[in-house]
Amino acid sequence: MKLLRVGPVGQEKPVVLDGAGNLRDIGEPEIDGAFLASGGVARVRAALERGALPVVEAEGLRIGAPIARPGKIVCIGLNYSDHAAESGAEVPAEPVVFMKASNTMIGPYDEVLVPRDSVKTDWEVELAIVIGQEARYLASREEALGVIAGYAISNDVSEREFQLERGGQWDKGKSCETFNPLGPWLVTADEVGDPQNLPLRLWVNGEVRQDGDTKNMIFDVPEVVRYLSQFMVLEPGDVINTGTPAGVAMGMPGQPYLRAGDVMELEIEGLGRQRQSVGQA
Repeated sequence: MKLLRVGPVGQEKPVVLDGAGNLRDIGEPEIDGAFLASGGVARVRAALERGALPVVEAEGLRIGAPIARPGKIVCIGLNYSDHAAESGAEVPAEPVVFMKASNTMIGPYDEVLVPRDSVKTDWEVELAIVIGQEARYLASREEALGVIAGYAISNDVSEREFQLERGGQWDKGKSCETFNPLGPWLVTADEVGDPQNLPLRLWVNGEVRQDGDTKNMIFDVPEVVRYLSQFMVLEPGDVINTGTPAGVAMGMPGQPYLRAGDVMELEIEGLGRQRQSVGQA
């Protein structure tokens, strides 16, 4: 299934996209950790199969992030060997883990803001995992796959000077306002199938910048989830950004970082497409 949230910021309505392309009211107050943990996906699927969900008029509706603000956004850095190479970094022996502020999450078509005093704002198309069950100390890859509710497109927008040149950890270059567009859909894990067979692409102003595939991850989806559960409790609704392939501005000749007026477009096969205009904070 494809779950999403539509409506003005702060007033989003949870809906499901049916097989005919119609939006249907799921009859739930929110798509969040409580919904996922309480069997909400199964309830919506059963109601959809019964034809019990009313159609929602889609015209003119903003599409928000497909889940409400998560408890945490956990990110994996340097998880594609080609991106590690363009960053001048060694392939990591263990996943590189950092956190991103949960209030960076915005809708897939919302404006991304270049922070004040920024000259190195960059893009990163990523596969996002959404956790569906509480998880700690997972012992196997099978257990890890079993706690995943679904997947979405994530744009892990980054400010490279703040991240790499200002001392400390990466978080301050990752947590600026609007720095995590998510969606348009939360696609349930059963519909996605193999998460290691998903082409992912990003364009800036119509030019392809990233063209990769999740099969090239250094640490794959189940290993990322299993690994993280050894160090933190993963909760329903948490988001994990799994890393980006080569093609970011930092690794390109001339380093064409984002400026106000630029347009980013992103897609992952089966997960939809994003488009963001870039503005100035």
